[in-house]
Amino acid sequence: MDFTAFKHSIFNIQSPFEFNEIALSLFRYQYKNNIIYNRFVDALGINESTIYHPEQIPFLPVSFFKTHRVVTGDFPEQLVFESSGTTGAETSKHFIVDADLYQRSFISGFELFYGDLSKYAVFALLPSYLERQNSSLVYMVERIMQKSNRQLGGFYLNELDELKNSLLEARDQGLKIILFGVTFALLDMAESFPVSIPDAVIIETGGMKGRRRELTRMELHETFCKAFGVEKVHSEYGMTELLSQAWSKGDGVFRCPPWMKILIADTNDPLTVLEEGRSGGINIIDLANVHSCAFIATQDLGRTFNDGTFEVLGRFDNSDIRGCSLLAI
Repeated sequence: MDFTAFKHSIFNIQSPFEFNEIALSLFRYQYKNNIIYNRFVDALGINESTIYHPEQIPFLPVSFFKTHRVVTGDFPEQLVFESSGTTGAETSKHFIVDADLYQRSFISGFELFYGDLSKYAVFALLPSYLERQNSSLVYMVERIMQKSNRQLGGFYLNELDELKNSLLEARDQGLKIILFGVTFALLDMAESFPVSIPDAVIIETGGMKGRRRELTRMELHETFCKAFGVEKVHSEYGMTELLSQAWSKGDGVFRCPPWMKILIADTNDPLTVLEEGRSGGINIIDLANVHSCAFIATQDLGRTFNDGTFEVLGRFDNSDIRGCSLLAI
């Protein structure tokens, strides 16, 4: 595969037809060059030559990233991203062959939804991610900060009072503000150090991990809106196993960049794709995942809408064991 031409094509998709053609081409490439994905497709009894639409493509359960080295081709990795997990729990590992491709994906996607990063002061309250190594989220936000090219901004661990003062300084200078925050840390700040930054973009990245009582999205966002004086709370939908992200500008409704697509699978028949409005398992096509697997069945539940947006409704019960019956291949 000509990777230079491929990267150019995925970031210049102009139509659903182009997306479908590239997705099918990538499926055939990964079927032939990804041992794990090849064995998974074969174990399902699916003939690769009968696939002629992305909805027919088999989606690899995301749990495979915990138990297998999911790579396409034979290339040395530049980075290894690792998921968070409770003590002793098995974590996912994503072997990154092309760090520049990842950076192009998240920078292009972010600027597609939020505009030129150089015009923002970017702050990040991500204590649980900063406390461990190999976080794809920290890697992404760090490079977004570099792209922002501002004197103000940066990562904060537990220095909530310092963060509040810096946010006020950026506000008083008339700067556009982005604040990334893990959920429990934003709650801590909302309760102890509320700050009026009504024009800021607050991006919740998820993550309670047993640190706080679980709240509904509506409860969380009401709390954040009151504490920070904003009308909406934004969200990011991504994961260790992806190189692209979907973004929500409020109300939990997400939109993908043109090189990423969400399909909803029947929970009782994972090979059946459901129509818009029906809830089921979230399957993701991430064309930037050329060196691992671009077709991933997540452990999340959701539904799509006819305008191309989607929402996340929760997770499968016993999600760690679902989809694992073929793990021995």
